[in-house]
Amino acid sequence: MQFTAQEDVAAPIEFVFEQLSDFQSFERSALRRGAEVQRVDSKADVGIGMKWDASFKLRGRKREVQVELTEFDPPTGMVVSSRSPNMGGHMTIDLVALSRGRTRMSLEVELSPKTLSARLMVQSLKLARSKLSKRFRERVAGYAEELEDRYQKQQAGLS
Repeated sequence: MQFTAQEDVAAPIEFVFEQLSDFQSFERSALRRGAEVQRVDSKADVGIGMKWDASFKLRGRKREVQVELTEFDPPTGMVVSSRSPNMGGHMTIDLVALSRGRTRMSLEVELSPKTLSARLMVQSLKLARSKLSKRFRERVAGYAEELEDRYQKQQAGLS
């Protein structure tokens, strides 16, 4: 199952990539939402091979996922892969500079079930595909607006 979204952000590609690769802020955000996240690699810098173990509740059950940064190409994109006993997946982020101060951000999330129970779950998601796709696009649009606001605040602080 695949979800895609594309948004134009009123900020330079370097700023957008910097925000998307601020993994510590994503860790804090997940912790605030009740997930347990722990970085398990020993890398000192940001790059391929960064790994996290995460657990969270979804549909009344605790889910455990291993997440790894598998591709990292500043400032044009990255791929984050995930795997659990029942499901695999990856999120691809591509950035394209439309102009000096405008960036197109494309996100693609793909889920791959590994077990029968995961196939049933994905099948139930497919029944609600249009609603879930709309919600995914709205979330990406909201994040794009948040990036624009951060960029405007940063520029106002520099002026």
